Amino acid sequence: MDPRTGEQSGTGGQAGREGQAARVREPADAVAWRRARLRKAGFGTALAEQLSHECGVDLHALIGLVERGCPPPLAARILAPLEYESRQC
Repeated sequence: MDPRTGEQSGTGGQAGREGQAARVREPADAVAWRRARLRKAGFGTALAEQLSHECGVDLHALIGLVERGCPPPLAARILAPLEYESRQC
């Protein structure tokens, strides 16, 4: 059994392809979820789209600042990761 995938060694076949497809979809699902959360919190479409792809940004902290009255663009600037911390989803 492959410890990374949980599949029997050498089975590959359909189960292997389905597992790969699920792993490929997962980041897109996470980005869509982040985008929806940001839009619901009051972020504009373009800013929500940009931030949803940046996993180096703490989504909960962003939303928390906005809930306390901070304008979304300012919250994004405050919590923007440094260049070396930037991490795409």
